Amino acid sequence: MEEANRCEAAQRNRPVLDGFRVLVVDDEAGVIALLTAALESVGLEVLPAETADEALRLMSFEPDIALIDVNLGTSSGFDLLEELRRRSSMPIVMLTGRTAEEDVVRGLELGADDYVRKPFDLDELFARIQARLRRA
Repeated sequence: MEEANRCEAAQRNRPVLDGFRVLVVDDEAGVIALLTAALESVGLEVLPAETADEALRLMSFEPDIALIDVNLGTSSGFDLLEELRRRSSMPIVMLTGRTAEEDVVRGLELGADDYVRKPFDLDELFARIQARLRRA
């Protein structure tokens, strides 16, 4: 099945990102499932987390990049961003439905490397991930 996913990615001119780990943090299980399937189709290993605490525990697996939602139920993705930035220099992309300019500016000022608004295009997201990993 993995080989079929890689072939589909190649046919659609999607990058193949084998060997990289991505921490995906979102409080919506459906979003995590969608992202997991899409990211695994290009060879990424996904470390899924629905809470900030879970995300911090998964840092022991040394992810190469993180995708973080701002709204995490009882905690804030901005708070998680600050904590991850204290612990790691990995690229961090905010992937969120919060689209107000002040949210974008706040995320970038707190240390996010990129800010992608939901809904998003998968090909654009893959290109942004690839660009961040290339520079890491």
